[in-house]
Amino acid sequence: MTNEYETRTGTVIIGAGQTGLAAAYHLAKRGLPFLILDADERVGDHWRNHWDSLRLFSPAKVDGLPGMAFPASPFHFPSGREMGGYLEAYAHRFGFPIESATTVEHVSLAEDGSFEIAAGSRRIRADQVIVATGAFREPRVPAIADSLDASIRQLHSTEYRNPSQLRDGPVLVVGLSHSGADIAVELSQTRPTYLSGTAAGQFPINVTDTKRSLLGWLVVRFLATRVFTLGTPMGRRMAPHIRKGGAPLLRVRSGDLQAAGVIRYDARTTGVADGKPMLADGRVLDVANVIWATGFRPDYGLIDVPGFVGEDGWPVGPRGVSTAAAGLYFLGIPFQWAFGSMNVFGAGRDARFVVDRIAERVTERHPKAVLGTVPA
Repeated sequence: MTNEYETRTGTVIIGAGQTGLAAAYHLAKRGLPFLILDADERVGDHWRNHWDSLRLFSPAKVDGLPGMAFPASPFHFPSGREMGGYLEAYAHRFGFPIESATTVEHVSLAEDGSFEIAAGSRRIRADQVIVATGAFREPRVPAIADSLDASIRQLHSTEYRNPSQLRDGPVLVVGLSHSGADIAVELSQTRPTYLSGTAAGQFPINVTDTKRSLLGWLVVRFLATRVFTLGTPMGRRMAPHIRKGGAPLLRVRSGDLQAAGVIRYDARTTGVADGKPMLADGRVLDVANVIWATGFRPDYGLIDVPGFVGEDGWPVGPRGVSTAAAGLYFLGIPFQWAFGSMNVFGAGRDARFVVDRIAERVTERHPKAVLGTVPA
């Protein structure tokens, strides 16, 4: 429906994280019009709002987006706040049209095949939409959380910032993946720390021990971008597990947990006994705090297009190109093409593939259109 608030553009990008900004870069380089809508107050806030001690798994040498290197020594591992600042500087350098503090509530198909985007009182029409809201949007917390004693302090990993948030006494971290392992090691420095869950293996190379060897990191990157992909049998076997939250341990691995004194239980936390968390093996843990590092579930509720997600909740289509509606694209899907898709260094490749498809669509619909390269 057209009204006084309506704007029309070629492509709307929903989300100004690393994938959305990488897509903006490639659209701008091709001279294709676009608009970015982002829910955060400032570009990069999603990274700033992680726990205080968070550091990326990849060094600054490969953490830059297309057209702009990360401003740090090559083997510095950026903090979440540093990454947030970099994304803000990146958007400013290229002058991308971004409307911050703008929450997209609804995306639907219009009668002419374009998309109508509703954001508050705004109504925006676009020929294409790139949904770059990322995978980590809807925290998953088990139902048993409601049955724990009220005296136990509970936080999901998205709410955790530092140990000062917790009550005195032991803590149980539920979930053995990236965030669970990182947080457990930090908490073990100040209190008894239990960790429940089974790891989905661990990366064959210590990704943060690459300062000693450039070759070591080159191997890591090669595996993450060339071997573990949907184009190889190994990658296709790995992808469903990654999308379910079963990523292998990267920075903090089994030996690091043991060295830090974290008490590990392979049994999952599955119940409650006398208000306390109970493991699947019947063990009851007397703790004052629980951190739910239990991952996220896909949340694409803003998209009103029939059949755009599969049974697993993820968008259907090759490498983020929706098969449900022409002109609908996604970025930030775990293992969108490769294991590296969930890392900053994988954002540029995934974004370029999607933008290439948009450029093809534009030239097919408008054969006389001339797509040029806009100088950076």
